[in-house]
Amino acid sequence: MAASGSASKSKTSATRSAKNPVVLPEQMLPAPVLLVVGAESVLADRAVAAVLTAARQADPDTEVERMDAAGYQSGRLVIATSPSLFGGGKVVVLEGVEQANEALVVDVTAYLKDPAPDACVIIRHNGGARARPLLEAARKIGAPEASCQPVTRDDEKVEFANNEFRRAGRKITPAAVRALVDAVGNDLRELAASCSQLVSDVGIEDADRIDVDVVERYFGGRVEVTGFRVADAAVAGRAEEALVLLRHALATGADPVPLVAAVAMKVRGLAKVSAAGRGRSAELARDLGMAPWQIDRARRDLAGWDESGLARAVVALAEADAAVKGGGRDPVYAVERLVLAVAGGRT
Repeated sequence: MAASGSASKSKTSATRSAKNPVVLPEQMLPAPVLLVVGAESVLADRAVAAVLTAARQADPDTEVERMDAAGYQSGRLVIATSPSLFGGGKVVVLEGVEQANEALVVDVTAYLKDPAPDACVIIRHNGGARARPLLEAARKIGAPEASCQPVTRDDEKVEFANNEFRRAGRKITPAAVRALVDAVGNDLRELAASCSQLVSDVGIEDADRIDVDVVERYFGGRVEVTGFRVADAAVAGRAEEALVLLRHALATGADPVPLVAAVAMKVRGLAKVSAAGRGRSAELARDLGMAPWQIDRARRDLAGWDESGLARAVVALAEADAAVKGGGRDPVYAVERLVLAVAGGRT
């Protein structure tokens, strides 16, 4: 699990102070207290995952407990970090500490004065103003910190993508990275998924260095005709527009596999938000692994959708995914049928 240097806005060896090292998300290792700070959920998820992976490698019986800071009940932290009768490590993830209630503030403040040596407590905070004294108290005792600030500038996105390919041991040309960033857009999770897709689908024997032609083949070649625009039109019920965009993308070299993946990402996002029900966007985003703006967008897109329509769309996705990956004779027909099925699912 890794992230780019610019994305975390810290260098590998950077430190806030001699006692409080600031490390990249993928470099996070178990310690009595850890800080994961910033609103970029992709990077924060990677930091937590890196700690859990390392903890389970050291002790497969490691217990993991996640606590929601807003609904925290007094005394839970002490119980969760107490030694187990059966042994084994313990990792406690305090989620959404920027929404901490008074009970959590009191318990964490006390805990930081004498952390349990055999437990690991991860304090996850989006970087806002609330509950910041807890961050400062953790920094004073030398808690390692992963900086997970939002990636907003184009040069940061380019560096993030470059690091994704570098970690995978793959080479990509500067023009190809630029084309990928332009095609995918602003969402870092989608950019990470797109990098992973290229690494997975483009064999080393097919391309020693991924160039712009490969990116154009997978992502439509033109920023304005990507799979995400096809997905947007289909979800909105605009079947004719979606087909026009789809055929344009296919005509310019887009591959059916990433087109289906783009529609899948859109529909699954709708299904997750629909199932989650009401709640604040920030809280749902944390629970669903999405960005708050994606929650808001999905809620708008859900107008005109019901459970049966979403269920049919999910079934159509499964069929199309199998067809374009070798299970069908005509991948183009499969993705066209998918687009029509999704557009027709909206009432």
